[in-house]
Amino acid sequence: MRPQANSSVREAEIRAFAQRLRIQALRMTNRARSSHIGSCLSIADVLAVLYGDVLRKDARRPDWSDRDRLIVSKGHAAAVTYAALAEAGFIPFQRLLEFGKNGGTLSGHVTHLGVPGVEFSTGSLGHGLPVAAGMALVAKRDGLPWRVFAIVSDGECDEGSTWEAILFAAHHRLDNLTAVVDYNNIQSLDSVERTLGLEPLAQKFSAFGWGTVEVDGHDIHSLREVLCGVPVERGRPTAVIAHTLKGKGVSFMEGKVLWHYRPPSDEELARALDELSAGPMQSDDLRLPVTMVRIDR
Repeated sequence: MRPQANSSVREAEIRAFAQRLRIQALRMTNRARSSHIGSCLSIADVLAVLYGDVLRKDARRPDWSDRDRLIVSKGHAAAVTYAALAEAGFIPFQRLLEFGKNGGTLSGHVTHLGVPGVEFSTGSLGHGLPVAAGMALVAKRDGLPWRVFAIVSDGECDEGSTWEAILFAAHHRLDNLTAVVDYNNIQSLDSVERTLGLEPLAQKFSAFGWGTVEVDGHDIHSLREVLCGVPVERGRPTAVIAHTLKGKGVSFMEGKVLWHYRPPSDEELARALDELSAGPMQSDDLRLPVTMVRIDR
């Protein structure tokens, strides 16, 4: 599958989609006084491209057997994931008010229970890619058409289970599996380099038998070209090393470890929305324009 026609128009639509995801995630973490806004902002463009142009999904039939599977293994980026599901029509926008609230169904880490469009609950890092590899193996052995995508954090690449899955996927030649690494260079309380260095990450994936490509994780054009063209090598799973910026889109959050855990205050939210050109919004103004989701039958 290649990017749709009228690329410049489509890319503008996807950029607007990503901007709306950032706005929703900021508002959700502010309301819930919840964490991980920096991680949400770094993958907004990846999610926008996946939901806007890559994934074969149908919000009217969330259990459609031929759908592509997406696992957001970095489950702490829950707010932006739920926002993407609302934008794509899987859940009502009103449900975003439940995020992080007692009695609500949208927990602070991605959950599948009662949330259409979520394939697997995540949050304990190192589990998403192994499950994605298992799903891909089922599809490969049964000759099924769907593909599996997993969004993995850079810090998650510290986990041994992640590397076991990387070995497993290459061994079984799972070219229907794509891992997108959100390489924003910050994990928990410090930089990736100071915590546990990953370099040379791309060469490691290649040495483990994956087709590997590095891309600017905020360049919509490049993301579309790569993700619409997977696998990059026949017979090999694909690793997309997406170089991103923690807190992307909000100047005072970009590249700051503080925003891994801290939620934006009301004043900080207003500043962030102003930067994102959101304009004044009422607290109950939930529904934003919806971008159409690509569906191939």
